[in-house]
Amino acid sequence: MSEVNLESKISDLSFATKANVLNVKLNFVKNLNDKTLTKNDSLLLIGKSKDLKLVPKTQLTTILSKLEIPANWYSESINYLCPEKKANDDGAKLANRTSISWLNRFSINTISAKCSRYNAPSRAHLITKIVKSNCFSDNQSILVACERRYSIACASAVARAFPLYSSKTNNNESKNPRNVTVSFIYTDNECKSPNPSDDEIACYNAIGESVRLTAKIVDTPCAEMTTDHFLQEIKNVAKELGLEPMVIEGEELNKRGFGGLYNVGKAAINPPKLVVLSNIKSGSKRNIAWVGKGIVYDTGGLCIKSRANMCGMKEDCGGAAGVLGAFYAAVKLGFEDNLHAVFCLAENAVGPNAYRPDDIIKLYSGKTVEITNTDAEGRVVLGDGVAYARKDLKADIILDMATLTGAQGIATGKYHAGLLTNSDKWEKTCIETSKACADLCFPMVFSPELHFSEFNSEVADMKNSVSNPANAASACAGLFIHSHIGSKYEGIWIHLDIASPVSDGDRATGFGVSLLNCLFGDSSLNSALKQLGPQSALPLKNDELESDE
Repeated sequence: MSEVNLESKISDLSFATKANVLNVKLNFVKNLNDKTLTKNDSLLLIGKSKDLKLVPKTQLTTILSKLEIPANWYSESINYLCPEKKANDDGAKLANRTSISWLNRFSINTISAKCSRYNAPSRAHLITKIVKSNCFSDNQSILVACERRYSIACASAVARAFPLYSSKTNNNESKNPRNVTVSFIYTDNECKSPNPSDDEIACYNAIGESVRLTAKIVDTPCAEMTTDHFLQEIKNVAKELGLEPMVIEGEELNKRGFGGLYNVGKAAINPPKLVVLSNIKSGSKRNIAWVGKGIVYDTGGLCIKSRANMCGMKEDCGGAAGVLGAFYAAVKLGFEDNLHAVFCLAENAVGPNAYRPDDIIKLYSGKTVEITNTDAEGRVVLGDGVAYARKDLKADIILDMATLTGAQGIATGKYHAGLLTNSDKWEKTCIETSKACADLCFPMVFSPELHFSEFNSEVADMKNSVSNPANAASACAGLFIHSHIGSKYEGIWIHLDIASPVSDGDRATGFGVSLLNCLFGDSSLNSALKQLGPQSALPLKNDELESDE
């Protein structure tokens, strides 16, 4: 069978395309009182005990009436779930008071306020679980009681509970969409200003849409999310934003010196691609590039993965998907600095044309790499991506995001992305911002002079795999990427390894959308993002520039 016909057969998955979108319409609004409700609809109220006690009853009077729920039941339920602490209270009994429901029409759920110093104070991860377990009707309302500064984290958590992708054949396309409407009650200053502003609602809808888009791309199997399909997703976003993507693909990559991306993806039917979206602003004070690893499927190449380790490798495009979602939200809400999204798209396939261990390839940086592990391909494609960001885009700040190493989960866990950066100030800001938006991260060791020797090669500038996997393997993988920017790069470099937080169980999380938008919130024209963004100017030059002088 010819490659053209084979490609056609692979793409023609009619059983999957019939029901590939879960029929849920998610909308954030200023006030639920304006929504049309009947007694057959459902309301879910979520919050910490301290926040639920502050919710004004007047905010719910109209809703309770529409759902035909006795007003006194609500007051008694709040007293039951959030009792005043007494000296003789049984702590074990109080701990069990987490939820109550009126015939599944009105559910109230409390979330724990316990929070260690590296967790998100919003406890947003709990919100996703509660929403997944407590949405019953085709016309569902969700009301979140929280402090204003935690609202973006909560909005992302709600959106995460409603994935878009499914190939289940029992989904009925003709059925009316499920409507999920979400609002907030802010408990700051004793609820004196409880409702969101127009700017905040615009932010929640953009972030929510972007989180779901990111998760959809990651959830979609490679047969339906090849590099060509991913390019179409990028084009869809570009069209909505009024931009035009720059695309270099196939043999053109090799001709123009992108040896890493070309060699990793050359064995696949769908060619590798470097795709760039740029939002250029006159008067920009900084030039920012977000670079995403987009390995649409990772077999491991000739260093092939085992069956158990290969399942789930559709998630290996999570970095590029997160960059696309974050870029969409940032530009849609208004971004006053130059912002570039660089997508390194490839399928690490097995075939007669696959790159091999012992091959020596030259990356866009001009440096040569001895391949010792074809399953360490993410750093190779990102080496080309970050070099392009420096050489061609002249970026002051380069942030790369990738599902890079399985060791990340061992180093920083399933909730926290591994963070590596050449700037102490940016490292601290990333950590604090991640706690505010609930896309958590934790620093890895940035010490090139101690760790880069792991890549020493006798025949090339470096190997692509460490000699000792027990020596800070995830940090070393990040340093490989950094080496293709160059030690003399004066700008800021940030690396996020999201191998574990990219998914939760069998579903993608949309990780990165909130973090990138909040981390660069000081460039946003949206007041909600500005509030969570850095409040003082961060450096554009790194404070750890290597020098022997």
